[in-house]
Amino acid sequence: MTLRLAFMGTPDFAAASLAEIAAAGHDIVRVYTQPPRRRGRGKEERKTPVHELAETLGLEVHTPDSFRDPEVLADFAGLDLDLAAVVAYGQILPKAALEAPHLGCLNLHASLLPRWRGAAPIQRAIMAGDEKTGVQIMQMAEGLDTGPILLSETVRIFPFDTAGSLHDRLMATGAQMWPRALAALERGSLEAVAQSDDGATYAKKISNDEARIDWSRQATDVANQIRGLSPFPGAWFELPTSKGRSRVKVHLAKVEEGEGAPGTALDDELLVACGDEAVRLTRLQREGKSAMEADEFLRGNALPAGTVLD
Repeated sequence: MTLRLAFMGTPDFAAASLAEIAAAGHDIVRVYTQPPRRRGRGKEERKTPVHELAETLGLEVHTPDSFRDPEVLADFAGLDLDLAAVVAYGQILPKAALEAPHLGCLNLHASLLPRWRGAAPIQRAIMAGDEKTGVQIMQMAEGLDTGPILLSETVRIFPFDTAGSLHDRLMATGAQMWPRALAALERGSLEAVAQSDDGATYAKKISNDEARIDWSRQATDVANQIRGLSPFPGAWFELPTSKGRSRVKVHLAKVEEGEGAPGTALDDELLVACGDEAVRLTRLQREGKSAMEADEFLRGNALPAGTVLD
């Protein structure tokens, strides 16, 4: 038996799930994704990764501006779906949409709920210094990531993980969960476990202000901030130059011994003092340039001991 479903998702993280659901042979009658946006230096209009994959698979794609539009809701209800599979869609679904499919809407979320409900769970987990996270499929409810959990996988966060590397592991793990979850749903063997609000934390969207490195914080916190914001949006500082100040993103750093005024270079090889110890910057990116290793960065950007990073 195959399920008649709609898929809702937007980025690469969601496209991996769409590919697995399609490979499992389910009847995907429609794909919903965000409308094409103008991106890149040329500001060319680009379709989302889910949109591009859906077209490759020969699936019907809709890109409504809002799922609260009465016509969009009526059309969705008319699809007579068994369920909707949702992964990083980018829109909050109203109650009418959640209740339209016979089995409701299922959502894949990249954390171990109730920890890190919200928009940026991968980044927040690393920035907080968590040692583990996970991927869960939940029954969607009206609250923000508050529905009962149907299937869960735990994933370790390694000391060398960045948001990028953890994203890719969670993406693969989560995508592989869908065929198991849908098969169990068909058999009626998928058990829902209600969430508790105890210990709930919220992964709010990353703001531009918090991407700036505060060297007065503990070195471990600074290193976690750098890893949690790499590769995007990138933790950054400003470097004094002959023409003023230039923004530099830091993609990797490690904690080392060192003592000095926070933000001060302690040697000529990118060891920077923090509130307690220091961090060694190992991968950096100048404005308008590609990311590079520390030795390559220093060949064109000397940063002698005593330089103050803002």
